[in-house]
Amino acid sequence: MLNVNGIELATETFGDPADPAILLIHGGGHSLLNWEEEFARRLAAGERYVVRFDSRDAGRSTGSPAGAPSHDLRDLVADTAALIGGLGLDRAHLVGMSQGAAIAQLVALDHPDRVATLTLASSTPGGPGHRHDDLPDMTAELRSLYATEPAEPDWQDREAVIAHLVEAERPFAAPGHFDEPAVRELAGRVADRTIDLAAQLTNPFLLDAGEPWRHRLGRIKAPTLVLHGAEDPFLPPAHGQALAAEIPDARLMVMDGTGHETFPRRHWDTVVPAILGHTAHR
Repeated sequence: MLNVNGIELATETFGDPADPAILLIHGGGHSLLNWEEEFARRLAAGERYVVRFDSRDAGRSTGSPAGAPSHDLRDLVADTAALIGGLGLDRAHLVGMSQGAAIAQLVALDHPDRVATLTLASSTPGGPGHRHDDLPDMTAELRSLYATEPAEPDWQDREAVIAHLVEAERPFAAPGHFDEPAVRELAGRVADRTIDLAAQLTNPFLLDAGEPWRHRLGRIKAPTLVLHGAEDPFLPPAHGQALAAEIPDARLMVMDGTGHETFPRRHWDTVVPAILGHTAHR
């Protein structure tokens, strides 16, 4: 547990602190567990010091009551920048997924000295809550799901919670590629570890994103790799293409058979070398 900006963030590290640091920033509704331990260890085996952490309201970090977050997205940005210093690092390679990628964009813009490189996955130019009329909306199936969201489970019933977590992930996977056994196993670990699951699954989606920043992306100096699922139902691939186009010299890598999800295991043999190559000699 590290004290950052007056709160506590749960962190876990892998590898040698003398190696270049990679900071993994999870998506909304997720926790550090969504960056699988084996994935982190594979990066660490490439001579990287890998850090995964719970943001506010996630996992074992400081949280607010469900439905009433006491912070906004810019606080998560400040937390991330401060965490880099709190770990004794001058800067880090940021790898962010979805909301985590939005946070990484803002860290690169507002705290550029803290950022060595950016890897932005399942993201869009700008952040959550900022509509882009030139980019496609989520799929009709996903819109229908949001219109009829299921009731909350009994948070004291472990099996009901696990089932709820599994069904929350299913619509975001690419059709025919949902690994239910793996998601169910992860859901069990999440259920057993998280202090307040209701807050983790609610508060990240209530945060004020502040002023749009798409127009500022051209100022990012950090070398940037954009990773996007070819079958992302939440942010269709045009979002990743637009993001790569907005950031100078950014490189786009499209993952086939992938939806809006943290790097599926079947892509690790491609994604891990891509991140290691992107973060080399920076």
